[in-house]
Amino acid sequence: MTVEDLIDKLNLTIVSGKGGLERKIQGCYVSDVLSDVLGSATKETIWVTQQNHKNVVAVALLKQLSCVVLVKDILPSEEVIAISNKEEIPILSTPSETFEIVGEIYNLILRQNCK
Repeated sequence: MTVEDLIDKLNLTIVSGKGGLERKIQGCYVSDVLSDVLGSATKETIWVTQQNHKNVVAVALLKQLSCVVLVKDILPSEEVIAISNKEEIPILSTPSETFEIVGEIYNLILRQNCK
């Protein structure tokens, strides 16, 4: 599954980083604590968070994450959008609460892995 597949299947909004939509997805990590993501998230995972500052893009880039999904229609600043576009790290948005979107992502990945 790719980020583009995720967007299509869960009706997510692309905020920035369209150059990275072909990134592969292997899992999901949920946290609003940057040090937790740095210590525990793995390559090619979706990061679901409420954090929307420029350090989010830096962490996603460093950890080689597939994309960042912002919950509750949270949007980043124009500065963050510019950095995300430059680094081709997709930032996506959803009106869903964290619990809801993570459940949908879980089911999507589970179905994908059962094929």
